[in-house]
Amino acid sequence: MGNEILSNHFQARDLEVFTDRLRQETQIVKEWFIGNTFSFEQKMFGYELEAWLIDQNFQPAPINEQFLQALNDPLVVPELASFNIELNSMPQQLGGQVFSDMERNLKQIYNQCRQQAQLLDSDLLMIGILPTVKKSDLSLAHMSNSPRYRALNEQIFRLRHGRPLNIDIKGEEHLLTSHDDVMLEAAATSLQLHLQIPPHLATRYYNAAIILSGSIVAATGNAPYLFGKHLWTETRIPLFEQSVSIGGHKNSDEGDLKRVSFGTGYAKNSLMECFQENLDRFPVVLPALFDEPPEKLAHLRLHNGTIWRWNRPLIGFDEQGEPHLRIEHRVISAGPSTVDTVANAALFVGAIKGLVDSAQAPEEILAFTQVQKNFYAAARSGLNAHLNWLNGKQTPAQQHLLEQVLPLAWSGLEKLNVNKKDIQRYLDIIEQRVATGQTGASWQQSFTAAHGHDMRALTTAYARQQLHGKPVHQWPI
Repeated sequence: MGNEILSNHFQARDLEVFTDRLRQETQIVKEWFIGNTFSFEQKMFGYELEAWLIDQNFQPAPINEQFLQALNDPLVVPELASFNIELNSMPQQLGGQVFSDMERNLKQIYNQCRQQAQLLDSDLLMIGILPTVKKSDLSLAHMSNSPRYRALNEQIFRLRHGRPLNIDIKGEEHLLTSHDDVMLEAAATSLQLHLQIPPHLATRYYNAAIILSGSIVAATGNAPYLFGKHLWTETRIPLFEQSVSIGGHKNSDEGDLKRVSFGTGYAKNSLMECFQENLDRFPVVLPALFDEPPEKLAHLRLHNGTIWRWNRPLIGFDEQGEPHLRIEHRVISAGPSTVDTVANAALFVGAIKGLVDSAQAPEEILAFTQVQKNFYAAARSGLNAHLNWLNGKQTPAQQHLLEQVLPLAWSGLEKLNVNKKDIQRYLDIIEQRVATGQTGASWQQSFTAAHGHDMRALTTAYARQQLHGKPVHQWPI
C-alpha cells in the first residue's frame, strides 16, 4: 500500500488534510496522463507470493516476527496475520529465460525461508487457503505487529459503524458466519503478478487482464476448503470480497461499490478513470499524512492500496524517479508448487500479450458483464465452469483453455522473445494440468473423496507433495 504508516490513531483534521492532498495528487496524475509523462523503456515483470508459516501439527504458526528478524531479507515481509509472510521478487525484463530464472530464484528464496522456519520448529506452505486454519486463529491476537494493519482494522469498522462482517458462501456446502475484525482476510493467500505496461497501450493491457481473469482462475484454482467446509473451487475470491466489505461514499456499510471487487467496467480512454473513481467513489480508509512532495503520490498510492480490484492499476517510480504504469493481477492462488507458480505466471504474461496484440480490441467484442460472469463461474466451479469468449460462444473451461487461451499464451510469449524451451516447459505444465483436470483445488477435493474429510491429513499430504516439487497434475491421490 505504498509507504508504511507510523500510527493507527487519526483525527478529523487528518482526514481533511489527507483528502485535500489526495485531490491534489489525483490532479497531478491527470496531468501526467494528458501529457503522456509516464516512462516505458522495456517490459518489466515481478511478483508477490504470500505463504503460510505452519507448525509441526500443520496448524498456523504465528511467529512471523521472530522468523523475519532471523531471516533478515528485505524481499520477505510480514502479511496481515502473524502466520503469513510475503516473498517479493526483484523486477525482471521479459524475454529470454525470464521464467526459468524466476523458478530458480523462487526456489532459492523459498528454500531459505523453509530452512529458517525449520529452525523455529515450523515450516512454510503455499496454498490459497490453509485447510487446517480455524476461525479462532483469525483473531486480533494473531495480527502482525504493524500500525498499518491495526489502523486498517479500526478504520474499516469505523466506516461500518461497528457492525460485524458477515460471511455467506454457498458452494458444495454452506458457510455462514460473522467476524468482528478484518482477520478473515488473512485466510486468503495469493500470487500477485506485476507487469509494467506501455502508456499508449495501458487501457488495452488493463482490459485484457480483466478479460483473462476467469480463464486464469479456472486454470489455477487452489482454495476449495474453509473451516472444514467444501465451498467454491477458489473460495479465496468470495472470502476476500466479504472479509473487507465496505461500500463507497453513497453507503459505507453495504454500498454497491465494494473495496474488493471485479471493478465497475473496462477502462475506456485512460487508466486515469480508475484513479478518478478512487477519489470520487471511495472514502479514505487510512488518512495517514506523509511529508513528501505531491509528485511522489504518497497519499494517492496509499489510497489506491486500500481498493482491492482483482486487477489493479498501479503507479510506480523507476530508479531515476520517473513514473510508470503497472497492472497488478491478483486472481491467482498461492501454490501448489514452485513450478506451478511459474507456469501460472507464464500463462498470464503470454496470454495478455497475445490478447493485446490482437487486431481488434477484445473489449469491443466481449461485454464486461460476460467476463465478470466468467470470473465468478470459474471461481465457483473451476474447470467445470462454462466461459464466454471472443467467438461469441460459451464453452467448457477445459476446452476453452486448451483451444483458445494456451495458443494465445504461446503466441504472446514468442512475441516477447521468451526462450522456446521455457515456453514449452511451462505451458506444457498448464496443458497437462488442464487436460487431466487436476488443479490444486481438484487434487484437494479428490484427496478428501478418497481418504476422508480430515483437514489435517489433507494438509499433511499436500505439504509432502509440495516438498517433492512436481507440478500438481503429477501428484498422486
